[in-house]
Amino acid sequence: MSEAGLLADPAEVRAILVASAKAGEAISYSEVLGLLGHDFSRPKMRQLCKVLAYVDDAAEARGEPELAVLVVRQSDGLPGQGWWIGGAKKHGYTGLWEGPKAAKLIRTVQRQAFEFWARREA
Repeated sequence: MSEAGLLADPAEVRAILVASAKAGEAISYSEVLGLLGHDFSRPKMRQLCKVLAYVDDAAEARGEPELAVLVVRQSDGLPGQGWWIGGAKKHGYTGLWEGPKAAKLIRTVQRQAFEFWARREA
């Protein structure tokens, strides 16, 4: 995927997500957009998802855990549809995208990022 036309510089988004991982905390779509200088809107959120996919593809190529799973909805603390379409498949998950089983998967995948970045430099 080319960086051209993306909402934000993938390196900037990666830095935000690595900081979130180092802090051991998820971050909302609204918070990420705000840090990038954008107000929250559905179109901006969809554009952010394209950047998140780019960030995760690059992380995978470096042997790092995914980071997009850290970006969650404020309402329930779970990633949006974009993550579930690709991310859940990677983990062999075929259940609902919300509820206790979904939350358990997300906590597990987020923990991988938290543990990986806890003592590393970006």
